[in-house]
Amino acid sequence: MTDNNAANAPSVVLLHPDDNVLISVCHLAEGAEFDFHGQHYRMAQAVPIGNKIARVDMPKGTKIFRYGAPIGSLFATVQAGAWVHMHNLKSDYLASHTRTGRAGQ
Repeated sequence: MTDNNAANAPSVVLLHPDDNVLISVCHLAEGAEFDFHGQHYRMAQAVPIGNKIARVDMPKGTKIFRYGAPIGSLFATVQAGAWVHMHNLKSDYLASHTRTGRAGQ
């Protein structure tokens, strides 16, 4: 018996209701399209498995939430469906130490 559920498998998951990013559960090629919670997304660029995708349009400076916790801020505006990664996201965490000692020493 063949299982056809793979064709209906989700492309993304939402880890927490407060998150403003979705997480890809498969490689999404440039031009790939999917619907999630009534919104249609079309990938402007390829997104590897396990990476973040903007859930909504977000301006520069927006805090990004994953698992309901802030993980960084955008340093560029992104559109819904855009890949959110190191090319447009910076960590808001400050280093508490360096390899040579405490930060600032």
